[in-house]
Amino acid sequence: MSNHRAARLRHLGMQMIRFGLVGAAGLAVDLVVFNALRLTMLAPEEIESGPLIAKLVSTTLAILTNWVGNRFWTFADSRQRNTIREASEFFAVSIAGMGFGVGSLWVSHYVLGFTSVLADNISSNVIGLALGALFRFALYRWWVFSPARAATQHPVSESGASQHPVSRAASSAAQSTVVSSRNTEPAA
Repeated sequence: MSNHRAARLRHLGMQMIRFGLVGAAGLAVDLVVFNALRLTMLAPEEIESGPLIAKLVSTTLAILTNWVGNRFWTFADSRQRNTIREASEFFAVSIAGMGFGVGSLWVSHYVLGFTSVLADNISSNVIGLALGALFRFALYRWWVFSPARAATQHPVSESGASQHPVSRAASSAAQSTVVSSRNTEPAA
């Protein structure tokens, strides 16, 4: 295996690990909020569609958590300069991915009749989450945070500021002037 291919595989592996850790934080938010709502004000005994509403609320909060983590850590080297576009694409993919969890919950709870808290958690937070995670990672990696798209845009610096080609050129010119002025001074 070539060094280039090995480096790409290591980079992809690290992205998958980071994606998993960010996802675990999002899952924690999702589980806590879902169960807090499902067991209290959105219990099916109170509101028939309570579990679905609870899942929509908890997943939305998890999406916010995941966007911040993925933007600034998992895919930091390929995030877009246009934050609004990136966020819109991220949320579109996340909403589509949410369909896996909500759909699994709907089938389990309303079609198959598994209405316990455990069944609701298994259907939405195990089955739906696994299917949704595969879908989301693929689309985040190859569309929202695509390295190819990031390469065609102006890179984003660590401070979050765009490095426009003109400002980069000016910065490079200033640095080379400083270096060249040091090199042209007569030796003592």
